[in-house]
Amino acid sequence: MTVILYLLAASLILGGGGLALFMWSLRSGQFEDLEGAANRILFDDEQD
Repeated sequence: MTVILYLLAASLILGGGGLALFMWSLRSGQFEDLEGAANRILFDDEQD
């Protein structure tokens, strides 16, 4: 029975950590420009 409590606590801690990292990535602007990287690969940057 105590193993279940340890696993439950570990899953809540890991889930909370994952949620915290996701919220940090939203606030820092990681998902702002979803089309930019996809379009950038299509165009050549010619440097003369």
